[in-house]
Amino acid sequence: MDIAAEVDARGLNCPLPILRAKKALAALQSGQLLRVLTTDAHAREDFAAFTSQTGHALVEQRDEADGVTAHVLRRR
Repeated sequence: MDIAAEVDARGLNCPLPILRAKKALAALQSGQLLRVLTTDAHAREDFAAFTSQTGHALVEQRDEADGVTAHVLRRR
């Protein structure tokens, strides 16, 4: 995957990971990918809801080491 930008939101709770992702997506061009790293237990559901409400695409959600989840979003 060609990731254009990454947001490190580890240690932050909702709504901060979503807000940081929203700001980062605004700086990208249509079709570019954003990777967001989170440790919030509810982040999977939060990002699914965020993308369905905003029209961005949720490309992938993957568990990584140390309780980190990586979310890949495609800007609409």
